[in-house]
Amino acid sequence: MELVVSSKLPTPWGEFAIHGFNESSTGKEHIALTMGDVGSDEPVLARIHSECLTGDALFSLRCDCGAQLESALEAIAKEGRGILMYLRQEGRGIGLLNKLKAYELQDSGADTVEANEQLGFDADQREYGICKTMLDNLGISKVRLMTNNPRKVQALEQSNILVVERVAIQEGRNPHNDKYLDTKAEKLGHMLD
Repeated sequence: MELVVSSKLPTPWGEFAIHGFNESSTGKEHIALTMGDVGSDEPVLARIHSECLTGDALFSLRCDCGAQLESALEAIAKEGRGILMYLRQEGRGIGLLNKLKAYELQDSGADTVEANEQLGFDADQREYGICKTMLDNLGISKVRLMTNNPRKVQALEQSNILVVERVAIQEGRNPHNDKYLDTKAEKLGHMLD
């Protein structure tokens, strides 16, 4: 994976730098948003966020993705320093149309894990190895990771990125996603209150 371009990105929370990466093995394009001096030796507030068109752009209440994305950007801006890695891994890695098929199965009573499995996929097919390349390119070796997902912490630690703190990020629970969030905790080990 290679860093292709960096530019400025003004947002409601402040001005970020946007860095575009090309993953040559898959052809996927990923981005990282940074704010402040992230290249120092101090741990950086960080978020790994997998693409969720329905939650991030269409404001779906079926998940907590959009709320977590906004909360992470706001937290980075408040701190004045941090990174958000936005990975093109829609639907826990199964793609947009398969995610919509999973939604259809959930409408009929399956939970989010059962729906993926009924479609022939693992419960979560995302890979986080690309984060190491992103962080290395931006001079980051220590993070305070905003996540509820133990797999993200483990993936960074296995890549020799020091996770000095896990910062809980619990936003967006509502009647439409209660079962979804409970399933993430019960079947995927997410650390939710």
